[in-house]
Amino acid sequence: MPILTSTYKPKFYFKSGFVSTIYSGLVRKIYLEQERERLTLSDGDFIDLDWSFSPKKSNACIVLLHGLEGHAQRPYLTGAAKLFNENEIDAVSVNFRGCSGEINTKFRSYHSGATEDLVDIVQHLISEKNMKPSTLKGLVWELILF
Repeated sequence: MPILTSTYKPKFYFKSGFVSTIYSGLVRKIYLEQERERLTLSDGDFIDLDWSFSPKKSNACIVLLHGLEGHAQRPYLTGAAKLFNENEIDAVSVNFRGCSGEINTKFRSYHSGATEDLVDIVQHLISEKNMKPSTLKGLVWELILF
C-alpha cells in the first residue's frame, strides 16, 4: 500500500481538535436536498434511507452510516454526502433503527455489532436500485462507516 503525505494545513483556529469537534457538531450547517425512502427490513421493521443525488446522471453510489446516537441529518454526514454529490456520486445516508425521528415497530434497537440491517440495505441497493460492486461493469461501490 502506498504511503500518502497530506498537504492539509488547518486554519489557525481549527488546529485544536476540540474547536474542530465543537464547530462541526454545533455550528456547521450543510444545506442538502434529500429524498427519504423507507425500507422494510427482513424482520418486518423499517429503516429510513436519505438519498442525495449528483447533478449529473451517476452510476456510482456511496453508503454513509452515522455514529452512535447520530442520524442522517448530522453535518458530518450531510457534508460527506454533498462532497460526493459534487463529485458525481450519489449518496444514501442510512438512519439506523430509532434514529430517523420515528419510533420503530419492533422493540429491537440498533448496535454496531448487528449487521443484518446493513445486509438488507445492500441487498435492496443491488436488487431494487440496480447497483453493483465495483468489480462488475466498473461501477463504484463504497462503504464508509462513521
